Amino acid sequence: MTQQLQGLEVTTNKKGFLECNGEVLETLPAGTFRVRFPNGYEILAHLSGKMRLNRISLLPGDKVIIEMSPYDLTKGRVTRRI
Repeated sequence: MTQQLQGLEVTTNKKGFLECNGEVLETLPAGTFRVRFPNGYEILAHLSGKMRLNRISLLPGDKVIIEMSPYDLTKGRVTRRI
């Protein structure tokens, strides 16, 4: 299901998490990244377990899919690199 949230196109996955596209701005310590959405909103996100196990690296400028909890929109999880 696709919906608009603060000018951002967001889909809901099977587990009830919100998914949207973003761009990596910078790499921070401990596998954390600052990600910007198309509407200019920025959050902190960490790598999902499968991305960490497969040693997928992210660089500034990479397009990613972010999974967020509907209760805390300031943190997220990077689930896929596009």
